[in-house]
Amino acid sequence: MPILNIKIPTGHSTEQKKNLLKGLTDAVVASLAAPLPSIRVTIEEVAPDHTIVAGEIGKPMTLITAVLIVGRTPELKAALIKALAESVQATIGISIDDTRVVIQDIERTDLGVAGGISAKAAGR
Repeated sequence: MPILNIKIPTGHSTEQKKNLLKGLTDAVVASLAAPLPSIRVTIEEVAPDHTIVAGEIGKPMTLITAVLIVGRTPELKAALIKALAESVQATIGISIDDTRVVIQDIERTDLGVAGGISAKAAGR
């Protein structure tokens, strides 16, 4: 845990997407000190004509949903938001001004982990 899902416009190369996945993973490790084996990141691509930002259809943007186990401080969450936005800009060139991050805290009892048990049962 954390689990990230990022929505990006279609049209990025495989190499850019690999760099984005690695960059987001590194951002989580650096900002939260999360252990690498616990991090999951997926990309969803959205056709530009399926996006509207500030009244402009097709404007490049990213939306990152980050699911975290409860307990992180507001300062750690702010560091995560910044690190994720900077990673997007560095890897696929979408401005930090056009990236949004939504953090969802989840109770330890509400997350299944390896072995088919809850994070709480796993001691997390």
